[in-house]
Amino acid sequence: MNSPPVIKVNQLCYSYRKTSRARILDGLDLAIAPGDYLLISGSSGCGKSTLCRTFNGLIPHFYDGIMSGTVYVAGTPTTATTIGDLFSRVAMVFQNPEAQLFSTTVEGEIAFGLESLGLARQEIRTRIAAITEGIGLTDLIHRNPRDLSGGEQYLVSTAACLAIQPRLIILDEPYANLDPVHVLRLRDILKSINRRGTAVVICEHRLGPTIPDVNRMVVVHQGRIVLDGPPERILSTAVEQYGLAVPFVVKAGLKTGQVPLPLTRKELAASISPADLTAVPRPVLVPPIKKNTPIVLRVEALSSIPNNNLTLKNIHFSLAESECLALVGANGAGKTTLARHLIGLLHPDTGRINIMGKPADQMKTSELARYAGLAFQNPHNQFFKQTVREEIEVGPRMLNCLDTGWIDSLVTLFRLEKLLDRPPYRLSTGEKKRVAFAAALAVNPPILILDEPTAGQDGHFRKALGRCLENLRKRGHSVIMITHDLAFAEQYAHRWLLMAEGEIIARGTPADVMSNQKAMTRAGLAATDTFELFYAGSQAPLGHTRLLREHDKF
Repeated sequence: MNSPPVIKVNQLCYSYRKTSRARILDGLDLAIAPGDYLLISGSSGCGKSTLCRTFNGLIPHFYDGIMSGTVYVAGTPTTATTIGDLFSRVAMVFQNPEAQLFSTTVEGEIAFGLESLGLARQEIRTRIAAITEGIGLTDLIHRNPRDLSGGEQYLVSTAACLAIQPRLIILDEPYANLDPVHVLRLRDILKSINRRGTAVVICEHRLGPTIPDVNRMVVVHQGRIVLDGPPERILSTAVEQYGLAVPFVVKAGLKTGQVPLPLTRKELAASISPADLTAVPRPVLVPPIKKNTPIVLRVEALSSIPNNNLTLKNIHFSLAESECLALVGANGAGKTTLARHLIGLLHPDTGRINIMGKPADQMKTSELARYAGLAFQNPHNQFFKQTVREEIEVGPRMLNCLDTGWIDSLVTLFRLEKLLDRPPYRLSTGEKKRVAFAAALAVNPPILILDEPTAGQDGHFRKALGRCLENLRKRGHSVIMITHDLAFAEQYAHRWLLMAEGEIIARGTPADVMSNQKAMTRAGLAATDTFELFYAGSQAPLGHTRLLREHDKF
């Protein structure tokens, strides 16, 4: 006999605001079986996260709005239960992990849910030890979650949910802020619990690490399910129209007519010949910065030991006018900590920071804001106005540099026209990111720092962001991006700084850094598919000879 579905959704409609006629979910039907490993994808704001909030009762019991239709959990309507009743059966890791962290230690965070279930002390200890070792949190067990990086916070929230051993676990953008080592660990854990009968639902824009594991893929568009089936079949259709960023290996498989469609680099290597590979277009990389270009930022011998113990050690680098520089490295390597020093939120113990020819330590934070703007990894940390319009304009108004033409161009670029009068806190995470980027650019600073700019963003936005970076460079702006999205950084950054344990351990073009296998291994990173397939030489999976690289392509 077939097992009844864990989740069954019938004709679900939902609007967040009782006064709004705009439906986030519009007549949606869905069933999730106990053995399903389901990917829910679609453009930012299409309703993915909203749908998942109905699975654990947050909608309708927590979020205020109008709901019609029915959501059943193991045969029981969520309207007839409470969030507490569903706690042990349906667990959800939010896209913003800070929203569900409240304990003073990682151990306490994981223990809280287990204690709520009334488990014996020894069982609690056993589960904590198993999950922290499996995910790689053992060294952080006594740390305060608030002091961890965004990726580490996501892992803590995930560990707390996994320890409960629910019948269904939902993860919203789990891979967006994780380095490759932790991505692999989390993937292994999710595959393991799924084999034992736990249903897994992932909402994710990063399809590369997701599609090889799932047995089913659902695409949501304007609150409705438009595609549902195996990922190989779904990705063979024109999914980019729905905001999906199709991985390079899938594009290569489609371009060369591979059957079955490869979902991983290994599968592509097994099905394609070097001759076939020549038919696959290579990404267009940015040309190098010209010599003698003026330097807009110089960091010399910077060392720091902030209160959260994220140490920076003897940091040296410079940033040229119109250059795009990527800070890459594992979770907790010190990338965001370094960015906070650059805008005056943190101060080094030793060393110097020079911005636009001026010592940063002689400038007020407000003055630094005219030279360097930062879009935080978590946009919640920089919002404080009631509407999107006010949020974007607050900086230039305070600094007396409001340019309405420039603001209008940012609104158009980041597709914010319909959001200007809405509260920024009530937007989807992807939409919040776009508002944060516009706010950081609103004062037209010569230096822009983007922390995880592609995290939680759909394919439409990735392309728009790439065009934005190109336009900014043409206008003379310089960009520093902090990212785990090496494919994006490979295509749009002139240089990479590879960080590990608070140090810069490699620097150069993306190809130079990815060629340094020792440094990449120490940093816990893996080279991109395009680098391995086109530029890695005889060690590449296809075994083809090294392709000559012209300097102006890097």
